[in-house]
Amino acid sequence: MTNISIEGVTLPSGKPQHESPGDWKRYFSFSTDHKVIGIQYLVTAFIFFLVGGIFAMVIRGELITPESDLIDRTVYNGMFTMHGTVMLFLWTFPSLVGFANYLVPLMIGARDMAFPRLNAVAFWMVPVVGILLMGSFFAPGGPAQAGWWAYPPVSLQNPTGHLINGQVIWLLAVAISGVSSIMGAVNFVTTIVKMRAPGMTFFRMPLFVWAVLSAQIIQLFGLPALTAGAVMLLLDLTAGTAFFDPSKGGNPVMFQHYFWFYSHPAVYVIILPIFGIFSEIFPVYSRKPLFGYKVVAVSSLLIAVVSAIVWVHHLYVSGTPAWMRMLFMLTTMLVSVPTGIKVFAWVATIWGGKLRLTTPMLFALGGLILFVFAGIVGIMLSSVPVDVHVNNTYFVVGHFHYVLFGTVTMGLYAAFYHWFPKMTGRMYYESWGKLHFWLTFIGVNLNFLPMHPLGLQGMLRRVSSYAPEYEFWNIIASLGSFLLGMSTLPFIFNMIVSWMHGPKALSNPWRAIGLEWLVSSPPPVENFEEIPIVISEPYGYGKSEPLTLQSHQQPHS
Repeated sequence: MTNISIEGVTLPSGKPQHESPGDWKRYFSFSTDHKVIGIQYLVTAFIFFLVGGIFAMVIRGELITPESDLIDRTVYNGMFTMHGTVMLFLWTFPSLVGFANYLVPLMIGARDMAFPRLNAVAFWMVPVVGILLMGSFFAPGGPAQAGWWAYPPVSLQNPTGHLINGQVIWLLAVAISGVSSIMGAVNFVTTIVKMRAPGMTFFRMPLFVWAVLSAQIIQLFGLPALTAGAVMLLLDLTAGTAFFDPSKGGNPVMFQHYFWFYSHPAVYVIILPIFGIFSEIFPVYSRKPLFGYKVVAVSSLLIAVVSAIVWVHHLYVSGTPAWMRMLFMLTTMLVSVPTGIKVFAWVATIWGGKLRLTTPMLFALGGLILFVFAGIVGIMLSSVPVDVHVNNTYFVVGHFHYVLFGTVTMGLYAAFYHWFPKMTGRMYYESWGKLHFWLTFIGVNLNFLPMHPLGLQGMLRRVSSYAPEYEFWNIIASLGSFLLGMSTLPFIFNMIVSWMHGPKALSNPWRAIGLEWLVSSPPPVENFEEIPIVISEPYGYGKSEPLTLQSHQQPHS
């Protein structure tokens, strides 16, 4: 094996290196290998992403005409609720946890997660959540119909009279999902704090690890509130308690506080790892060190801190006192400061770089562009007069989907392509990747941009019929939805065919930096034959110095 020096980075090169082919059955087993669990998360999440996407296309098929003429309104409400629930609890969270599972131990020089069995248990709770939610379609009265936020008193209605109904199953699934995520958060924080390789100080960690740490701290402090609220609502439905039932003296607005105390910070739980992905990808494909590494790292923690004091902007029209409106308007605007620092650093990194517009870079750039638009609209919505005016309209839906699909899903696609060679030992097909990007980028804007003028004109969300004056923009949005559905086909084809028959990948095909690129592709079972010792700043994250290791040997193939 020879060594080559690439812009100050010394990395192993030579023939492609691969571990012996593993048994595919391990992906269906109770494996404790963090890499197997990571791929289990990713594949499971993508399957549910397709399910949630089918629900979305049915919803947009209903909305392509003003009349409610495709499906029954009850079925529409159920699909509407399940679309949001699946995309949040079974796509975005599990997929990001999947990437974190696969990458964090490799990036910090650890052999595995701190609690491997707990890690496996946390994953296998995810299919249970999915089975419960899909099974709720066969419950009396069908699935939950109160939206993915399940506000009482709507969520307390039980027209069938059955003790076990769709809403009860939904709450049980959400509670299980919450427990799984708390277990994962404990595991990630412990792993990052306690299991870093010698010399891997906090300010030598990759920014993806910083982002995961910040997101999981939010999970630890915020998620118990949502889980408690779901359990209390479940007791109202099944045990006759009156926490949120106004007919029995309960306070339904209190549930909104429980829900949004976590569910708005949850946006940062989702978006922070995407920011970490951007911070890993832009330097590699710009051939430049990341601008302002330490400030970008600390900004992730600042976002985590500020996220705890912004939730009330969702309650502006719920009888919130004027002083509270003003306070939370300011705190909501404040979160844009550390976020803006990240955007500035990414643009400064890209500016003047030797850009390589490969598929991961295209998805990262597209996600950044869409995030800037979503951020501008988000600052508008933080303002009390604007939010009150467009509350409960499609303007909010458009903003939310620019964040969740335009930024998060685009960022996830960038990560899939960037780390695909590391995970599989194979290269994907670039032409199919670029086709996937353009179909997705065009589809996102056709689908969600029209929702902004619709909201400004006054079209309410959560409806299956509407006034004819809104028809034009709804047709455009529905066509965009169908295009987004089609855009997944080249991705599925590319991933499956490439994994089976793609060209073999070098250990570091992108000439990237980071410990994960110093091992074979795919990595061996315990990652490193010897735990690496980091003795200098990582190139690309701080000073322009090579990532220097002591006692590092290439793992056996």
